[in-house]
Amino acid sequence: MSKTNNFDVQNTKICVLCGRTDDCPEKYGEKRTYVEYNLTVHYYCLLMSSGIWQRGEEDEGVDGFLITDIRKEVKRAAKLKCNICKKKGASIGCVAPKCKRSYHFPCGIQRECIFQFMEDFRSYCWEHRPVQEFMDKEPRGASQCTICLDLVEHLPVYTVLKSPCCKNAWFHRECLQYQALSAGIFFFRCTVCNNKDKFQIEMLRMGIHIPERDASWELEENAYQDLLHCYQHCDVKRCLCKKGRDYNEPDSKWEIQRCQYCGSRGTHLACSSLKSWEQNWECMECRSIFAKSGKYSKQKKRTLAASENSNGTPCLLEEPPPKSPRQSSGSPRSFLLQSPKIMCQNLSPCSHLEQPASNRVTVSPSPVMSNWNWSLRHKYLRQQRKEVCSILKELKVQVQTKTTRLNINAENIWSSALKGFRQRIFSPTNTIEVNFSNCKNRSKTNTSSASKHHFFQVLMLHLQNSSLLEGSFGKNLSLDFQALKENLYFEAGKMIAVSLVHGGPPPGFFSKTLFKCLVYGPENVKPALEDVADVDVAQTIKTIKYANSLSSLQSTLQDCCEFLTAAGCLRPVTALCDKNMLVNDILIYHVIKRITLPLESFRQGLKTLGVLEKMQRHPDVFSSIFCYKPERLSAETVYNLFTIHSSSDVNKVEGADFWMGYLQDVESGDSVVTLEDILLFVTGSSYIPAIGFDPEPTIKFLHIRYPIGNRLLNCLELPKTKRYQQFKNKMELTIRNTLRVEREYFCY
Repeated sequence: MSKTNNFDVQNTKICVLCGRTDDCPEKYGEKRTYVEYNLTVHYYCLLMSSGIWQRGEEDEGVDGFLITDIRKEVKRAAKLKCNICKKKGASIGCVAPKCKRSYHFPCGIQRECIFQFMEDFRSYCWEHRPVQEFMDKEPRGASQCTICLDLVEHLPVYTVLKSPCCKNAWFHRECLQYQALSAGIFFFRCTVCNNKDKFQIEMLRMGIHIPERDASWELEENAYQDLLHCYQHCDVKRCLCKKGRDYNEPDSKWEIQRCQYCGSRGTHLACSSLKSWEQNWECMECRSIFAKSGKYSKQKKRTLAASENSNGTPCLLEEPPPKSPRQSSGSPRSFLLQSPKIMCQNLSPCSHLEQPASNRVTVSPSPVMSNWNWSLRHKYLRQQRKEVCSILKELKVQVQTKTTRLNINAENIWSSALKGFRQRIFSPTNTIEVNFSNCKNRSKTNTSSASKHHFFQVLMLHLQNSSLLEGSFGKNLSLDFQALKENLYFEAGKMIAVSLVHGGPPPGFFSKTLFKCLVYGPENVKPALEDVADVDVAQTIKTIKYANSLSSLQSTLQDCCEFLTAAGCLRPVTALCDKNMLVNDILIYHVIKRITLPLESFRQGLKTLGVLEKMQRHPDVFSSIFCYKPERLSAETVYNLFTIHSSSDVNKVEGADFWMGYLQDVESGDSVVTLEDILLFVTGSSYIPAIGFDPEPTIKFLHIRYPIGNRLLNCLELPKTKRYQQFKNKMELTIRNTLRVEREYFCY
């Protein structure tokens, strides 16, 4: 038999049990390839397969599973079809009595099955899986996951687990699984009460895999070596040592003295005019903290001042960023600063477009240069929206043919939409049909596609103007306690995600600050004054920001003392330059910290159908549809949207010139219809969805009397005429009459 060390991991090899090439040890276990047996298998796929067991020793085959047994199991599974992906090779079956469901391990994970990595390794399908008991009196709100500290809803769902030993301890399943893999059986325990036995039994029952090995941090060589190192670097602005800031010579003036409070800043004795290492020294950061708290004595200040002036050498300390110890050029921190997540805020191709006016140098460009910049920006956004379209089409693969019907009251779309999205049978992966329940003339026209497009359009308009958001056009989240209590922020995020994937309009009303908070995390975002929607708060910040003397600044702070106290920004101000940090802290509190819970709930909603994940992977691309208004329809846009079906050259098609001329007339206002009307007539939508049209719009020139809009195929059938005026009259008569009937249907 092959030993376990005689294998070669190859990412391109296919697992013989699940048929996938994924190499994700956290999800599917280690993927091993045995070259001599031409065998590749995921460890979890093997472990959970129903028709195989360990008949060998640990060093035989694959951890005790003999190669001959594995081949037999592959043959057995080849006859079974997966109830999830419908492909053969489903080696895992539900153990519930009379349940005949079989599935692959990755498919089971995707469908939220439970696999118990204990005893006889049972598997339960999504219908028969074990659930945790929830007491009726338990609060149904939200709290922080005690591992990742993000918000977790108190709901009896697959992705959420509660501690069996602590009443108020809630976790994300994914967080628990990663912690279990890292901690191992000896260190995996409740993060709140430290209980091990009861906690592990419950987590194993709920499908958390706890490996029987030591913790990952215990297996690392020299894991604690860094604790023996002392900080040795001179942090003053002007280092006098010719041998560099890292040079340290004990018992000399070039000995490095560390801050007596934090120990994470240092100075050469000579650089700070210290006579010996016995003399205490504080870094600028610790000194400022003590000064603001009022605990820094005047006597100590005088002593330091005298020390600084001795030998005529001033103490010039760097003001390092808070909570960021100095790192070497090869440190993990310097790597993080170069990561795309951080760099794209400043170095993205569209950074010159997205920067707020306060961050740009004001130049008076010539009209030609201004038009050129606008054209570049327009071209760039159009290209980005094409990329968004492709990404959303990838997400749409999840949508199934099974339909969910939403009955919408045209007079109260928000309430009926909320009710529809919250119904038990609603699934974002189902095809959505919309029925307006109280519309007139329902039998006169087929409005199925128009109903859905109109529903998403009105829904996005309602969200834009709702109390969940504040601001003029660039919207930020507001703090609405009632909406938070009713979980409306989550529903709003979910609706936007569903709208994008199901053919709704792009939002286009997010501020850049809100978008960056969702993509990069609020801790990495610096808000601007234009993000403050409250006029009084904005005026207070402006007064502080533009104070031109210390006395006027202190007077302003005294007038708004209550506001600063509530914001946690009240502090002693001893210099005019302190106002900059104060303004920044107020902005962070009002725009970001104040709405932490709504923001997290909103993010959870946007995770629907994987939209938030794609936003985080392609931030520049998605900002084009979240932060910018949709492109206004033009004759050129509509013309390029349609493909003309013809067996001959498109330029020679009879009627093509009439079509382009008519679009130009409509754009210039020489028509009773609009470009939006034409699009609505053909596709049922007056806007171009972020995901585009499916199928793509086409045009056919036929020998018919009047134009026909085939919305099932998004096909516009146009009559062939000898004169342009005749073509124009037929177009306007048909489109105007058709849309008049629809407007009566939708009651608008």
